[in-house]
Amino acid sequence: MRLRLSLGLGLALLATPALAEPLSPVKTAELSARLFETGVEMRDPLLILSAAKLRKTLNPAETDRRAEGGESAQDQAPLNWQDMLAAAEPLAAGDDTLIGLIEDIRAENTKGVATGPVYNIGKLGNGRTDTYPKVEFIGGEYAEIYVEAKGAADLNLTVTDAQGRLVCSDTDRSHIAYCGWRPDRTEPFLIRVENRGPNGVSYALMTN
Repeated sequence: MRLRLSLGLGLALLATPALAEPLSPVKTAELSARLFETGVEMRDPLLILSAAKLRKTLNPAETDRRAEGGESAQDQAPLNWQDMLAAAEPLAAGDDTLIGLIEDIRAENTKGVATGPVYNIGKLGNGRTDTYPKVEFIGGEYAEIYVEAKGAADLNLTVTDAQGRLVCSDTDRSHIAYCGWRPDRTEPFLIRVENRGPNGVSYALMTN
């Protein structure tokens, strides 16, 4: 059973474009969300279990960071591995092997749980933008920002430096968005999260 899950995770990782940086906690969060989304769309419980196994390695810490004039949504939280396993259970019904894998993941103690990322929860109406004006990243160290909404949404992410120059953006039509770059020097960056979807949405903003 463990071999089958490891194979599914390995194939999922091979299907992901090669990463310029090691798989960090923030990147792990993004990859697990993409695997989960694909698994739900394809009704493939094995992909969903791979996503849950990745998500379980994370230990996100909540911060009091808040968007300028933005709404908080403290009753929300990022999608967790328990939610993912719950989504896999109906698809695995009648398959004793998959049910066993679900129970294995629930029971296992993950070794070397990653520290971080830190996250805060925001809330955006349709067409609205949250702005985080002074989030500092250290020069020479790889910086990462990731936003994730539960359910159908279209979130855009843009990052500009202290001089107003665009550093990174992710504007494809998706409920998740990721930016990674290496700052030349330590300075504050401005982060914008825009909701282009038809409905209001709560989201998690994660940084390393």
